[in-house]
Amino acid sequence: MKKIIQSVLLLLLLGCGATQSKSTDYPGVPGGPEGLKGSTVSNEEVDAKVVGSLNGTLGYGFTKSDKVAQLMGFLASDDLNGRDTGSPGIEKAAQYIEDILEENKIRPYFKTYKDTLTDFGKPAYNIVGVLEGTDPELKNEFVLIGAHYDHIGTKRPVNGDAIANGANDNASGTTVVLELLRYFGMTHANKRSLVFAFFTAEEKGLLGSKHLAKRLKEEEFNLYTMLNFEMVGVPMIAKDYDAYLTGFGESNLADICNGYATEKLVGFLPSAKEFNLFMRSDNFPFHQEFNVPSQTFSTFDFTNFDHYHKVGDEVSEMDFEHMAKLINSFIPVITGITNSEVQEIKYN
Repeated sequence: MKKIIQSVLLLLLLGCGATQSKSTDYPGVPGGPEGLKGSTVSNEEVDAKVVGSLNGTLGYGFTKSDKVAQLMGFLASDDLNGRDTGSPGIEKAAQYIEDILEENKIRPYFKTYKDTLTDFGKPAYNIVGVLEGTDPELKNEFVLIGAHYDHIGTKRPVNGDAIANGANDNASGTTVVLELLRYFGMTHANKRSLVFAFFTAEEKGLLGSKHLAKRLKEEEFNLYTMLNFEMVGVPMIAKDYDAYLTGFGESNLADICNGYATEKLVGFLPSAKEFNLFMRSDNFPFHQEFNVPSQTFSTFDFTNFDHYHKVGDEVSEMDFEHMAKLINSFIPVITGITNSEVQEIKYN
């Protein structure tokens, strides 16, 4: 009887006509490097996750460390050669991201997933998908969730290693956004429309996010808030919160996040203000163009990671349990923000 109830609820949530099989790979994830293939999840487990969200757990436990390891293992692999903008390596990353968007039925925001930059010497593009909201009115408002997927390519060799893999910077943020889109692609638990954006050329001066922000502004895109994830692969040291927010005092976003998380998920990092990180990531062009709350979540606190823009930024340095916990903690936050009847997040 319990399984019947779960199945009925799942069909109501995902819509009629969905097909089920006896087992399925993690939805929306093509195979990564050898040895990092996705685990198999039974329909009962999927049902339990979705029904759990209906019962108020809102996705806690949705992702696991091995799932995070699979995504990170591909995005920060040597095969991608550091994901420099315009390189064959970042092309592989772009295709991987597109495949995940398509398999989770997140449609392209533009004619294709590619948002091509017009002011870069080599072919370069953001990857942008959209999941329409379920509310007939609120779906006209957009929450943009983003991360940059490029890195710096190669550097002078250190102990024979010249590839700056960019695991923390920013395969980690990319992985968070990929798992968030997988959750919402599965549940459709969003009244507002969600745009998932993966930026190129962040390392060249925020060129990808500048291009997309300007393009969306020109088409009168109704942006409610922009939430960016940057360098979240390792936990902070001796902090009573899990992630900090750039531009902390600029808005009430931290309070909104902590309310939906029912814990102190987001806090203030003094060094983030000291180094003005609010202006140094992909949130900033959206702040400039739209003047709506556009901020970045990070766990890089200047004391917990010694490999910034170095060849040592490897998958082996990442904490997958920390990342899985962070993703699961942000699911109720994004759910609350996208479903609130009024626009709660405001600049001070």
